[in-house]
Amino acid sequence: MTDQFSLTEDQIAIQDMARRFTADAITPFAAQWDEEHLFPRDTIKAAAELGFAAIYVSEESGGIGLGRLEAALIMEAMAYGCPTTSAFISIHNMAAWMIDCFGGDDLKARYLPGLVSMDLFASYCLTEPGSGSDAAALKTTARRDGDDYVLNGTKQFISGGGVNDVYVVMVRTGEDGPKGISCVVVDKDTPGVSFGAPERKLGWNASPTAQVIFDNARVPVANRVGEEGDGFRFAMAGLDGGRLNIGACSLGGAQRCLDEAVQYVKDRRQFGKAIAEFQNTQFVLADMATDLEAARALLYMAAAKVTANAPDKTRFSAMAKKLSTDSGSSIVDRALQMFGGYGYLRDYPIERFWRDLRVHRILEGTNEVMRMIVGRDLLK
Repeated sequence: MTDQFSLTEDQIAIQDMARRFTADAITPFAAQWDEEHLFPRDTIKAAAELGFAAIYVSEESGGIGLGRLEAALIMEAMAYGCPTTSAFISIHNMAAWMIDCFGGDDLKARYLPGLVSMDLFASYCLTEPGSGSDAAALKTTARRDGDDYVLNGTKQFISGGGVNDVYVVMVRTGEDGPKGISCVVVDKDTPGVSFGAPERKLGWNASPTAQVIFDNARVPVANRVGEEGDGFRFAMAGLDGGRLNIGACSLGGAQRCLDEAVQYVKDRRQFGKAIAEFQNTQFVLADMATDLEAARALLYMAAAKVTANAPDKTRFSAMAKKLSTDSGSSIVDRALQMFGGYGYLRDYPIERFWRDLRVHRILEGTNEVMRMIVGRDLLK
């Protein structure tokens, strides 16, 4: 930003490019992807041709080396067409960034070319059946055996599980708690790696989700990211950006539904006039727009803080994620109400966004955990 309120010319150009890509390659097809549970692999690979698979991977590693605000602009633009697809690309970016930022030269050389081009798709594996919000209690073990780690355990709710090629996995190599957690990169075809059945979800139908199961899976020590015991720190650093991106996905979805509602109330007539003429309609739209802009302003500020590595970046990332995802869900719900019975039908896009945005208040850390993070930071 050139000041508190304006994007730079480069940021506007990036936003416009992402919006054009969305209008051409995502929006016309998103309803079909949802209806038929189709994973749009070719569309996602096309996004990589624009650099969207490695937004904040360094230029030295083949990425486009942008900041977190630019990433948020891209995610917001793509979510206008399909929040699910945008969020999937966000998760891939998180995994690629962790390898670029914390991995050694050999690891980067082996994985980043494929991740940047999206010849390889990546997943981020932290959550387990028994450790969601309490991520530091994870139980998946990595026992050292010569030049390998032997992995045992299960990861839960993994986007791309069973479909993606590479899994950035948080494992326990040492003591209980966060200091015993390390990070390793696991290939899909590693013996001992298997996947659960695809989850049957309320939304995010265009993105496969499944358990990732490790049963004596041998992974080279050379695939460790950073040093033993650093994994939890890497995971939390990744979530600062991931929370911004999922908040941006909520903004994009909310903006789409606000735009759809504005057009609908102009066309829909009741009691002899367009419902846009009723003061109640105008008040609701005004509240929706105000909530959206307030959330957007906080998220953009938080993104700038994460890029600058500001000392309060984690608190602002948590606040932005909470406000954006709460507001996004609320805005879409109010848009659905304006559509009345038609909003409940799949002939209109509102119900899809209502389903897709609901999970944003849960993943990348529940909004209850976001409040914990903010409260603890204020009181420290």
